[in-house]
Amino acid sequence: MGSSSVQVLDAEYTPTDGEPFMNERQLEYFKNKLLTWKEDILRESRETVSHLQTETENHPDIADRASSETDRSLELRTRDRQRKLISKIDEALRRIEDGVYGYCEETGEPIGLARLQARPIATLGLEAQERHERRERVHRDD
Repeated sequence: MGSSSVQVLDAEYTPTDGEPFMNERQLEYFKNKLLTWKEDILRESRETVSHLQTETENHPDIADRASSETDRSLELRTRDRQRKLISKIDEALRRIEDGVYGYCEETGEPIGLARLQARPIATLGLEAQERHERRERVHRDD
């Protein structure tokens, strides 16, 4: 890695509006943020698999069995959502490599650092996202 990645790994660094948008340092910052998030999800997933394999208890009590099955079902649904999230993280990492990360897919305008900090996988700017959600609501009511 180059010297710019050393600067980015500085725990004190946070992208600001006062620097050029999606400069090398910001891109490296978001790349590290996405990779860390992905690794956390993968670690949790491995723990879930391990937990599900060890917890093969046969509960004699029907209520205990039902509770255990509900917990297992919830855990599996959560892992499925996280599997989908990993693909979105991978897409964001590809956008970084392609040089289009941080720009709205609809308008081409910068998404905004605050939004990217809150949702680093965002593909739409705030206004475009709001339009998208309004359209979803209208079609959902059909």
